[in-house]
Amino acid sequence: MKKLVFFVLICFVLYFSLPLNGVSKELKNEEDYQVIPDEAIRLRILANSDNEQDQALKLEVRDRVNEVVTEWVQHITDIDEARALIESRIPELEQIVKSTIDEQGTENDYSVEYGKNITFPAKLYGSFLYPAGEYEAILITLGEGNGSNWWCVLFPPLCFLDFSGGTTVAEAADADTVVEEEVEEEETEIKFFLFEWFGWS
Repeated sequence: MKKLVFFVLICFVLYFSLPLNGVSKELKNEEDYQVIPDEAIRLRILANSDNEQDQALKLEVRDRVNEVVTEWVQHITDIDEARALIESRIPELEQIVKSTIDEQGTENDYSVEYGKNITFPAKLYGSFLYPAGEYEAILITLGEGNGSNWWCVLFPPLCFLDFSGGTTVAEAADADTVVEEEVEEEETEIKFFLFEWFGWS
């Protein structure tokens, strides 16, 4: 009898805890992403490769470029004005990238371009999908550009959020599969435990 009462109590607790978990998860997911306006200017940096030195260079270029561009656009509210300013100062960005590469002692080639047809991969950030497509952006390619990329939104300024910290769609699919398998195994273990406890096995 005591076992039956204890079992009912466990079911009762689990039943009322699930909705609360769902709400908290939903709130967390809402905080995990930032909606990007339709009219925005992004920054995308492609590293030469995924080795440690190339990734460190990518992050150094990111910091230098982000610092100056954020200064340029911090008081601008009109995207056309931001476009004209950024486009006119691409040579300055090229110089910043060159100086950073020289300081790091590497010999990577590089390119800096600005356009409305810069390709971005799909990214999952929390539960929100930033779709793949062509977007207006500054694209900085270091060396062969075969390494992991970093991107953010320069205008309106959202570079305090690391959008590249999301997950690629393929990685997310793999992760979901693993989670589902773990949940199924856990549920099976609980069922077996209860069967044994009540002598039903």
